[in-house]
Amino acid sequence: MRITEIRSAGLRHGTPEGGWANEIRPEDCVHTLVAVFTDEGITGWGSSFTNDALVRGALDVLAPLYLGENALEPERVTEKLHANTFWMGRGGSITHAISGIDIALWDILGKATGQPVGRLLGGRYRERVRPYASLLMREPRALAEQLAAVRAEGFRAFKIGWGPFGRQSFAVDESIVRAAREAVGAESLLMVDAGASDAFWPQDFKWAVRTARMLADYDVHWFEEALPPDSLHDYVLLRNSAPLPIAGGEVLTRRQAFTPWLQQRAFDIVQPDVTKVGGISEERRIAWMAEECGVRFIPHGWNTALGLASDLHLASAFRNTDLVEYLTGSPFIDDLVENRWKLDADGMLAVPDGAGLGIALDLDAVEKHTGERFGG
Repeated sequence: MRITEIRSAGLRHGTPEGGWANEIRPEDCVHTLVAVFTDEGITGWGSSFTNDALVRGALDVLAPLYLGENALEPERVTEKLHANTFWMGRGGSITHAISGIDIALWDILGKATGQPVGRLLGGRYRERVRPYASLLMREPRALAEQLAAVRAEGFRAFKIGWGPFGRQSFAVDESIVRAAREAVGAESLLMVDAGASDAFWPQDFKWAVRTARMLADYDVHWFEEALPPDSLHDYVLLRNSAPLPIAGGEVLTRRQAFTPWLQQRAFDIVQPDVTKVGGISEERRIAWMAEECGVRFIPHGWNTALGLASDLHLASAFRNTDLVEYLTGSPFIDDLVENRWKLDADGMLAVPDGAGLGIALDLDAVEKHTGERFGG
C-alpha cells in the first residue's frame, strides 16, 4: 500500500480561547488536519499543532520523501522524514507536520489490519481512561460556575490554567484555587497549570515554590508549567522541593529534547503532545523513556479529536497512563467526530475499539471549519 497524496487543511471558526500573550481569535489557525491517501483507497487522518501555512510548506519539502512510500510502516517512514530534515530545524514546524503524518499512518495501519492502534502498540492495559476537563482560569465566581457546569456533564477530574494565575497577585491565585476546589468537591481530581510557557512569564523559582505549597494545601493533584519551558535546572530544584507532583514538557518536541529532562528527573509527570512531538511513533518512545526514568507519562491534549483519539490509544498501551486531557467546549474536539464523545457513569471515556484510531470524522464539520471538502 503506497502513499499517493497528503493533504492538509487548517481548522478555523471556532479556535478555542487561549494564547501566548496575545489572545488567539476564533478565526486564527493553530491546528491543522492532515489526510494521507493511498493507492488502495484507505485514508488516514492526523492532526498537527501548527498553522496551516507552515504545514503546507512542510508538506512541499517532505513530498519527495513520502510519495510512493509504504503506508503500512509509520515508524520507519516518519523516522525517514525526521532524518532527512533535521538540519532545517529539528523540533520546529516540520516536526509538527510530521506528527500529523505519523498519526495518519497509524490510522491507516489499523484500518488495513482491522485492529485498533492501541493493540498495534503492543496491547491494551485498559479499555477506558479518565478524561480531565481542561479549561482556562477566570475570576473565582465565574470559574466556579463553569466548573460546576462541566461537573454536571459527568467529569470527575479537572485542570484549570493560565488566565490571571501568576499574573496579578498571590491572593488572587489562592482565591481561584479555593473556589475551584469548592466547586469540584473534595472527591474530584484538581490540577493547576500556571502556563509559564506564556510569552514574557513574570514569575520566578521562588514564586513557584511558594505556590506549590499553597496548591498542596488544596490537595491539587499536580502543578503544571510552573516555570518557563527552558528552565531545566530550576525544574529539577522545584521537583525535589515541592510537596506535590510537578508536570511539564508540552512545548518539547522529539525524544532528543526530552532526554535530559527525564534523565535529570525534572518532572514527576511528563506531558508530550502527540500533535507536536513527532506523532504516535515518537510519543511512544518518549513514554517508554519516561517509564525507565521513573517519570509518569500523561499526554498533553489541548488540540483536536484526532489528538484525543491518539491519546486514548497511547493511554491504553501504557500501564501507568490512566488520564487524558479533554479540552472542554472546543468544536475541534466535540464536533469533528460523527459519534460524539460520551462519558460513562464513572466519568470515563472508552478507548475506541474500531480499526485504526477508531473514530469517523464528520466531513460536513471538517468542511465548516476548514473550507475544504475531503473524501471518506
